[in-house]
Amino acid sequence: MSSLLLNPNRAFSPLSRQVLKASFSSLCSISNARILLGSCPTAHRVVGFTPRASRDSFDAEALPESNTKKKSRNNNKKIILFGSAPSPLSEERGGSAGNASGKPAAEGSSWVFLQRAFKRVLAVLSNLPLAIGQMFTIAALMALGTVIDQGEAPDYYFQKYPEENPVFGFVTWRWVLALGFDHMFTSPVFLGMLILLASSLMACTYTTQIPLVKVARRWSFTHSAEAIRKQDFADSLPRASIQDLGIILMGAGYEIFLKGPSLYAFKGMAGRFAPIGVHLAMLLIMAGGTLSAAGSFRGSVTVPQGLNFVVGDVMNPNGFLSFPSEAFDTEVHVNRFYMDYYDSGEVSQFYTDISLYGLDGKELMRKTIRVNDPLRYGGITIYQTDWGFSALQITKNGEGPFNLAMAPLQLNGDKKLFGTFLPTGDADSPNVKGISMLARDLQSIVLYDQEGKFAGVRRPSSKLPIDINGTRIVIEDAIGSSGLDLKTDPGVPLVYAGFGALMLTTCISYFSHSQIWALQDGTTVIVGGKTNRAKLEFCDEVNRLLDEVPELVTTDKNMNG
Repeated sequence: MSSLLLNPNRAFSPLSRQVLKASFSSLCSISNARILLGSCPTAHRVVGFTPRASRDSFDAEALPESNTKKKSRNNNKKIILFGSAPSPLSEERGGSAGNASGKPAAEGSSWVFLQRAFKRVLAVLSNLPLAIGQMFTIAALMALGTVIDQGEAPDYYFQKYPEENPVFGFVTWRWVLALGFDHMFTSPVFLGMLILLASSLMACTYTTQIPLVKVARRWSFTHSAEAIRKQDFADSLPRASIQDLGIILMGAGYEIFLKGPSLYAFKGMAGRFAPIGVHLAMLLIMAGGTLSAAGSFRGSVTVPQGLNFVVGDVMNPNGFLSFPSEAFDTEVHVNRFYMDYYDSGEVSQFYTDISLYGLDGKELMRKTIRVNDPLRYGGITIYQTDWGFSALQITKNGEGPFNLAMAPLQLNGDKKLFGTFLPTGDADSPNVKGISMLARDLQSIVLYDQEGKFAGVRRPSSKLPIDINGTRIVIEDAIGSSGLDLKTDPGVPLVYAGFGALMLTTCISYFSHSQIWALQDGTTVIVGGKTNRAKLEFCDEVNRLLDEVPELVTTDKNMNG
């Protein structure tokens, strides 16, 4: 295939230029060629017919011109023009308006403006100092959320942050409620910072990390010994074969590419993908945290033994992403509540035997829960968190049994105390008298007579009677109540997956991406390489591998003669 060289110093008349253009157009229509227009830094203008390389060929820059021509297809050519840019094709076709894609000029200008604006926004978002500032801001908001009590009634903030005495001189209840800091993790400020940080992570991934991976995946041969010697590590083997070097490198875990006198090898490509994985893991964590904060339900209930409740009646949405599920129609029945005690009499553990029933009345699940051992069903988790004293079942002078409601009494400290009262005289009298009963737990009841004097202690399980002021009382049972917390947290799987991916990709990021180039120059092999981390270890490794390359031994014919 021939090439036509045009002398750049020669002046062409307008008519000659039109003839040349018409000739090129004819050639393109005959050979189904593509026209590529470009500029060249040199002063020469070249019109050449160059075949296009096949898809599975090597990089055009790495191959000699003769090899490229051998792999060409004669029926698929292109014309390459180097020099000053020619007049637009629209002028050659009679000056038709519009760009090459047929779009109007105004539409094309708008598209160019949008592209430039998009690139500028990406450049701003991918700024590392901006991302660091966003993370510090989010950390500060989270710390502030632990200082300000969350989810309280407005009256609480009116008293805690009054306008008459602002905290730090300016923080009042107006700031707290207006900015949504009473529910920090679903406030617009906090969610907006999360969205901004997520945008920065995606922009950095798109503009920096993905291009780095693309560059790292490209393998190319170097035919210049000077370029190889400029690498971080460089050495030469006076009498060696590049094929032997490839075998040694392959045994060390390198991927080998060999073409003629050139060799390229690399390993540790996974380390280049690790930053992208870290970014994706952080996005998962933020998405899961947002979904947990704005898409969950929470509720608390204290249920006496033997009673039941419907899940949906006690659940409250946390945010705008909270949507109830079918499991909210489930009925929870407390079959039994009981406690274990230490030898000192203190409560050690409390249990609740729970049954779940569907709308058709069939039992769906049954489990005895305790602290740190919840029940999970249909995305709902039921925790054992508290206990109470619901009622005291007694018989009075052989009549009954009667259930006396136990009321919690206010005491200093965290000790619980419950009490009830059994009238023994006229209940309608303004000075009604009776028997008082106090309990700290479900295992013993302390009784006092009408004068408030100590009368005795009875255990509900003993069934022993006690006579007080002529009234015989038998304590049949102590009915406890179970304190349950219910919640749905759809973001938990995302958060767990994100932290798992973060740990994995953080470990992978320590893998070094190492590259080695080699060139056979006569009997000498010139070797150079670089790595993105652990540079000292890389040099030691390459030196050790080069020591394993066998030396070529030449036979002297004169000695043999």
